[in-house]
Amino acid sequence: MDHHVLGISGGKDSAALALYMQINHPELDIQYFFTDTGKELPEVYEFLDLLEARLGKKILRLTTFKTFDYYLKMFNNYLPSPQTRWCTRMMKLRPFQEWIKPWLDNGEDVYSYVAIRADEPHRTGLTQQHPHLHVTLPFREEGIKKPDVKEILENSGIGLPKYYEWRSRSGCTFCFFQQKIEWVHLLERHPEAFDEAMHYEKDALEHGSPFTWTQGEPLQELKKPQRIIQIKQEFEKRKQRELARRRKNPLRDGLEDLSIDDIYDADEGNGACIVCAK
Repeated sequence: MDHHVLGISGGKDSAALALYMQINHPELDIQYFFTDTGKELPEVYEFLDLLEARLGKKILRLTTFKTFDYYLKMFNNYLPSPQTRWCTRMMKLRPFQEWIKPWLDNGEDVYSYVAIRADEPHRTGLTQQHPHLHVTLPFREEGIKKPDVKEILENSGIGLPKYYEWRSRSGCTFCFFQQKIEWVHLLERHPEAFDEAMHYEKDALEHGSPFTWTQGEPLQELKKPQRIIQIKQEFEKRKQRELARRRKNPLRDGLEDLSIDDIYDADEGNGACIVCAK
């Protein structure tokens, strides 16, 4: 027996892939799943409900049944970081692997559809670690790019997730891949989540963790009024540089499509979780 699965991150690309597969491959009985850390943005859960209604099919919520606090203590109160992505490994990948393990053990084939676009040559998905696990990248194979994703979502009637107004990716509220401007936006829109992240960081530093949520700057410093003004000014400068670059390049059209992930600093927020980035 074959199983077809598609992970929903709460972001635009995976949502568009779910809609794309439903339209173009109705013969496949695809099971949609979302790995829930319990620390996602409220907007992510809202978008999942919209997508579930549009698909007319349940999105299975996978979980480890263990909390972020449990794993934080397990890893000696060290924060997850680009160097030690224990949150991805324990709270995103492991639930998926445990879910499909009985099928693989029975010799059944699992086809996993991953939303990596054709204009993301730098990204790689979960590798095929089992002979019966087949990872497929439909968007890359079909040449689907970022503008196509936006068109799929708009044509479906659900549009982009609301958090794209101020953030570049889905995932945990305190994802360490955020840019500093996104931390500022989190402070302004979800101050309780920012305070929770600051508490985790303070506790981790007291336990000797070498990492802070942002490179070289604890959140206690980032939240100071003067620092917030500086971060916003720096972001605006980057935005204007990107706009100027696009105007000079006739191959880069669609200025209205400029989003936070188009305006990044090479020294911060430049990375992606293989599961929940998009």
